[in-house]
Amino acid sequence: MSLSVGIVGLPNVGKSTLFNALLKRQQAYVANFPFATIEPNIGVVPVPDNRLKRLSQVVKESEDLEFFPPEVPATVEFLDIAGLIAGAHKGEGLGNKFLSHIREVNAVCHVVRAFSDPDIIKQGVNDPRTDFEVVETELKLLGGMLFRNSKKQLKKDYLPEKWN
Repeated sequence: MSLSVGIVGLPNVGKSTLFNALLKRQQAYVANFPFATIEPNIGVVPVPDNRLKRLSQVVKESEDLEFFPPEVPATVEFLDIAGLIAGAHKGEGLGNKFLSHIREVNAVCHVVRAFSDPDIIKQGVNDPRTDFEVVETELKLLGGMLFRNSKKQLKKDYLPEKWN
């Protein structure tokens, strides 16, 4: 099981560009208009670890095996998720779809534009702090919904009945 990281942020801030850089290939469509990404792009990247080869050698020598399984590095799965807008927790924009995608990840990477470029389409002024707060607020509101649902499921699946 690999770590799953959702790349989130407002529309048109560079989420797909970051995703492509992490994968070291052009997998996600990158465009200068909001919501170029609707369905998440998914990519898996091996985690470099110099210890893996040495560990494999030690085990092979100590086990004296003729056949040894291949070295399989740990991986990180990245999801390039569609842009989040204010009101997403109420279903605005791709809110419900976003919620279903963010629910599946273990960690969130929040991308914020901290530069100005007149060629990039954006609503309002370029203010990284405000942009950050919009996404953080939506994530907290969505997270509250996720937490309530997760807590119910946790109680149902794992907690003794006397604790419910």
